[in-house]
Amino acid sequence: MNDQDSTSGQARRPQTAGVIAEQLAARFLERHGLTILARNYRCRGGEVDIICREERVLVFVEVRLRRNAGYGGAAASITATKQRRIALAARHYLASQARNAEPECRFDCLLLDALSEAAIEWLRAAFSTA
Repeated sequence: MNDQDSTSGQARRPQTAGVIAEQLAARFLERHGLTILARNYRCRGGEVDIICREERVLVFVEVRLRRNAGYGGAAASITATKQRRIALAARHYLASQARNAEPECRFDCLLLDALSEAAIEWLRAAFSTA
């Protein structure tokens, strides 16, 4: 197998650890009964890694990979500034959807200290925007 993309002839770039972590996280959520609605939803000033539904609740998920606990681990990397950017993207997503009523929403974090589904820590309702 070579490292060429068969359609373009260009060298394929290896997946980054962050992309792999998000793929693991999406599979983890699906295995736990959530339905993925969007991935890497971006707007000016913010991004949500995964948007999914758990029954009637819209769940905005931040995926964090930290393999070096010397910097505080994955949870420590979700600062107040990062939370505001996630909330901004969530509001943008909600505004872009044609809905009669505001759905119940929550912000979860999936923390990984290694690239393994067994290493996922799921923090439900990890933060709020109120």
